[in-house]
Amino acid sequence: MSVNDQDPNSAFGLPPSEFYPVLFVGAGPGDPELITVKGRNALAAADLVVYAGSLVPEELLAWAQPGTPTVNSASMPLEEIVSAMAQAHRSGKRVVRLHTGDPSLYGAVFEQIAELSKLGIPSRIIPGVTAAFAAAAALGIEYTLPEVAQTLILTRVAGRTPVPADETLAGLAAHRTSMAIYLSMGQIEEAAATLAEAYGAQAPCAVVYRASQAGEKVIRTRLKELVEAVRAEHITRQALIIVGRVLEIDPHNLKVKSKLYDPDFEHGFRK
Repeated sequence: MSVNDQDPNSAFGLPPSEFYPVLFVGAGPGDPELITVKGRNALAAADLVVYAGSLVPEELLAWAQPGTPTVNSASMPLEEIVSAMAQAHRSGKRVVRLHTGDPSLYGAVFEQIAELSKLGIPSRIIPGVTAAFAAAAALGIEYTLPEVAQTLILTRVAGRTPVPADETLAGLAAHRTSMAIYLSMGQIEEAAATLAEAYGAQAPCAVVYRASQAGEKVIRTRLKELVEAVRAEHITRQALIIVGRVLEIDPHNLKVKSKLYDPDFEHGFRK
């Protein structure tokens, strides 16, 4: 029996249904192998894939069956996207809405789910790997180090899309913990100045461009040189700014370690 002959609802813990829920699938940060197994299986069972072509590499579509119709939503407004999914769903087709990273983070999925709900169309979300974690892997860092940083802030600088008044970059940066800043290359001067005020101009930072993808670039610099470093590489989009004291730690001179593997620390699996 082929994947398309099976009822994929069972794979997601759902009862068999005449109509399949629309599946919002996190494609991961770009590397086709960083999609989850559940997401890959959903693509393999899909009768229609609507993908965010401005960010999702077309290599991800290889997980769908040959000949599966695909729709690039990059130029489509919300109404057209919902209409395409609703029409396929009402025809009894299995629809996958493929989003970059994880759908819960800057994915603009809730407005789609809301419109589908108004039409009586069920949906489910399959999480994915967000770019901040692919960036940490590229840098070889841990965002949460004992006695250095135990909090990670994921945010963006206000641009054409505003941010709430109590979530300004300056207010968040005042915590001086680990931060991954999305969607802010267009405001790189503002971001660099704000971060330098909180962390210090000499504080190390990094920019990871197209994390996990072909053409990935990793820039390590200091906040006072951040703007110049980004412009030298002609990076204007698809990049994250990483900042925090974890970038200051020399792996050859790690002074504070977790209690987890300390032989003198008792826990439920070690006396």
